[in-house]
Formats: sequence, structure tokens, C-alpha cells
Amino acid sequence: MEQQKLPNVTLALVLAILGFVCCCLGGLPGIILGGIALFLTSKDEKTYQANPQDYSNYSTLKTTKTVSIIVLVIGVLYLAYSIYGVMSIGGWDAYMEQVQMMSEQFSQ
Repeated sequence: MEQQKLPNVTLALVLAILGFVCCCLGGLPGIILGGIALFLTSKDEKTYQANPQDYSNYSTLKTTKTVSIIVLVIGVLYLAYSIYGVMSIGGWDAYMEQVQMMSEQFSQ
């Protein structure tokens, strides 16, 4: 029997890479995409464990799982940093006032 590729590895890798790129947008997109990628890799890992002789791209699965975990960690850290930054200046209202003042200064 010819070995086949695990079904979700490529999609999970694309999601993990997109999550890595999107981590700079407040952390939440990275957390969402990394979480989906981790879910898909866990699902494929169970499929592989059931019949390891049937699949050929387990090393790609391990790499994808590592990347998705890194994306999740970076996303959580960036989200925590963003929340801390907003709270340290007095909450959301103070943050919005500061943003408005900065935009008025740049428009002049």
C-alpha cells in the first residue's frame, strides 16, 4: 500500500504561518489562527498514531505543531502586552483620548 499524506497538515501550516504574521495585530488573530492550526495538528496526530505506516509527512506535522505553539505563545504575550498598555494609561477612554490627540497633532 502506498503511503499518503496526512489530510490537514498543509492547511494547518498555512494557518500557523498566517497566525505568525498576524500576531502584530493585537495578538488575537494569531491566537485564533494558531489555535485552529494546533487543533488540526492534534487531529492529524491521532490519525497518524492509529496507522503510522500509512502516512509519510509526520515530520511536517511535528514542525507545524511547533510553529502553532510558538504562534499561540507570541499571540498571548502580545495580547497581554496590549492590554497592559491600555490599562497603564488609565483605561480605554484615556487611550482613545490619547489617540485622538495624536491624530490631531499629525493633521496640523
